[in-house]
Amino acid sequence: MDHVILVMAVLVFVALIFDFMNGFHDAANSIALMVSTRLLTPQAAVIWAAFFNCVAFLFFGLHVADTVGKGIIDPAIVNNTIVFGALFGAIAWNVITWWFGIPSSSSHALIGGLIGAGMAHSGTKGVIFGSKLISTGLAIILSPLFGMVLALLISIGIMWIFRKSSPYKIESRFNKLQFISSSLFSLGHGANDAQKTMGIITVLLFANGYLHGDFHVPFWVVIACQLAMGLGTLFGGWRIVRTMGMGITKIRPTGGFAAQTSGSIALFLATSLGIPVSTTHTITGGIVGVGLSRRMTAVRWGLASRIVWAWVLTIPCSAIMAAIAYHVGESIL
Repeated sequence: MDHVILVMAVLVFVALIFDFMNGFHDAANSIALMVSTRLLTPQAAVIWAAFFNCVAFLFFGLHVADTVGKGIIDPAIVNNTIVFGALFGAIAWNVITWWFGIPSSSSHALIGGLIGAGMAHSGTKGVIFGSKLISTGLAIILSPLFGMVLALLISIGIMWIFRKSSPYKIESRFNKLQFISSSLFSLGHGANDAQKTMGIITVLLFANGYLHGDFHVPFWVVIACQLAMGLGTLFGGWRIVRTMGMGITKIRPTGGFAAQTSGSIALFLATSLGIPVSTTHTITGGIVGVGLSRRMTAVRWGLASRIVWAWVLTIPCSAIMAAIAYHVGESIL
């Protein structure tokens, strides 16, 4: 019994490490535009974003946690080894992409980890090829496109509405409005991403007999995951901040507002539908849309293509690493 409790405690701790790394890895999504437009210093920006990450649970339900907990792989097959493999596969991919400064998706790394560990345990029958997995797959393609088109339209709308105003006045006004758009995006980030770890911990508690009845997320799990993500954001992933804030295209305050607003709308919509999406995908699409509102050549397409390749590789690579970790876990858990 003591061994089971110890294993459970370690796995919950590893899940919170993943959540911390999610905030750390994805901090750039929330703060890069504020930093690159000189709205806030890096230190102030991460504190601002971390606060809204932490309070996100007050505004949204837990539909995404439900999807991750019982919509990707069959909850009946989940055991400690599968959770171990899924988490380590996702963490390994996050570390690799962070090291090279590539903004990839922590969300889809975890989805890939679940699929890889689940298939290592029971083959394809362990994966639920249903509406939730299909909608998650479609979101990989649609969320950046949605963010791009919406940011493009918002940027064009701003240019048309304020066409008779001086550029200095426009940028000064939208520099302040970024406080609102960045807050909304950080709120959406905290709502969608923290819920993925909530789903993992909850299904782990059910698998070990600590929870019974219908799938529900204990309040302590909600608080622990929100705090872990907020703490990760406080430390920030500065390699990725440089890529997001200055690498893809030059961002002014109006562009920062457009990209963050489009990203937050995409996150709010996906979270309300229970779809685990990537904050990285949505904000990157928004940044590209801002660049396109000026001209095609304003976007650094070489870097953008590297990011897209990272998106394509995230699920299969994290799945492979999770399958390997699963087999390692069989011998140590």
